[in-house]
Amino acid sequence: MMNESLDSTRRMASEALERASNTMRDLRSGMSDRASAAQRTVGQYANVGTRYVSDNPLKAALIAAAIGAAVAGLYLAMRHRRDLQDRYF
Repeated sequence: MMNESLDSTRRMASEALERASNTMRDLRSGMSDRASAAQRTVGQYANVGTRYVSDNPLKAALIAAAIGAAVAGLYLAMRHRRDLQDRYF
C-alpha cells in the first residue's frame, strides 16, 4: 500500500512537471513571436523617422530642440522641487 501511494505521488509529480514544461515551452514560443513582431514594428518606425528627418531636416532639428528644452525644463523643475523638500523636511 505504501509503494502504491509512493508510485501514485511520483506519477502525479511527473505529470505536473510535464505540464509545467509544456507550458514554459509554449510561453517561450509566444514571447519569441511577440519579440519578433515588436522588433519589426520598431524597425518600421525607425525607417519612417529617418525618412522624415531626411525630408525635413530643419523642422526635425527644431522639434528635437523643443523636446530637449522641455525635458531640461522638467528636470530642473523636479530638481528644484526636491531641493525645496530636502530643505524643509
